[in-house]
Amino acid sequence: QVQLVESGGGLVPLGGSLRLSCLASGFTFERAAMNWYRQTPGKARDLVAQIRSTGSSTIYLESVKGRFTASRDNGKNTAYLEMNNLEPDDTAMYYCNTVLPTSAYGDSYWGQGTQVTVSS
Repeated sequence: QVQLVESGGGLVPLGGSLRLSCLASGFTFERAAMNWYRQTPGKARDLVAQIRSTGSSTIYLESVKGRFTASRDNGKNTAYLEMNNLEPDDTAMYYCNTVLPTSAYGDSYWGQGTQVTVSS
């Protein structure tokens, strides 16, 4: 059973930092790309960052480039999102996600989310 469990969210002042964690289980973590999405009420989820299976390649939403860093520890089955210089527009529910080749088009799995709130 695939499980993704996020942690590390919270209330942080403008310019502050947080590190989100996503503990994965139920699949071969070191073979899977890991994604971080965020969502605010009434809006679609946006891809914030992606890190490939080896950690050698990452992509970021334009607005977080230079502030957010995705990383992973394959030995701990954990993905991380380091967020620095946080802005009010970063306030959202953050979700960990992976897409596994368990069907013809792949199956998408989500964690329960962790809330990040940036106070101005």
